[in-house]
Amino acid sequence: MIELIPAIDIIAGECVRLTKGDYAKKTTYHTNPVEVAVEFERLGFKRLHVVDLDGAKSKHIVNTEVLKSITHSTNLIVDFGGGIKTDADIEKAFECGASMVTIGSVAVTSPHLFAGWLEKYGADKMILGADVRNGMVSINGWKEDTQEALLPFLKFYVEKGVKHVLCTDISRDGTLTGPSTSLYTAVMKAYPSLHLIASGGVSSNADIEELDRNGIPAVVFGKAFYEGRIDINKLT
Repeated sequence: MIELIPAIDIIAGECVRLTKGDYAKKTTYHTNPVEVAVEFERLGFKRLHVVDLDGAKSKHIVNTEVLKSITHSTNLIVDFGGGIKTDADIEKAFECGASMVTIGSVAVTSPHLFAGWLEKYGADKMILGADVRNGMVSINGWKEDTQEALLPFLKFYVEKGVKHVLCTDISRDGTLTGPSTSLYTAVMKAYPSLHLIASGGVSSNADIEELDRNGIPAVVFGKAFYEGRIDINKLT
């Protein structure tokens, strides 16, 4: 069974979702992310994906107090990303209770730094964030496109020991138009040992079941849950 990972995206301490990563297209779903996390745990989820959107935009982590409150209020395994650029950012995330951190931009701009973190903290604590637009990796809160093609980018880090990859199709994120199953299937075909987390576009139970049938190990979803499009009782 595919691993189910609900997401909480944070701006100004509130639980929000963006459309295609556009900060001007923000919907606030709850003013207290901690209450949302507690509800996810009550529903039977074991893991949570937390994104500091303020951090991604500011290029340093911002919402650490929210992270700390979530990890102190639940037993969820929390992976945290958004704005992690330095050793101090990683240490702060772990101090606030994160079990894993998601690193995207630094892996593109400073590969030696990310490789050092991979060695220092271990592959089980590091998630490589691969945010994709038109086949190319994007960074810094999806505001900057790069010339890094996805599969070669992944190959470089798989050879350095990366085990966990969060791959988001930016063009689908927050659109409820269905996930990029063909993209994720291509990644798994190229690197079958990866624990790949599919992200972007999930709109229904059927979308999750499709990913499961295609052998995708894990999926992140947010907007579809918040808008009542996913029946949790039929998934967990």
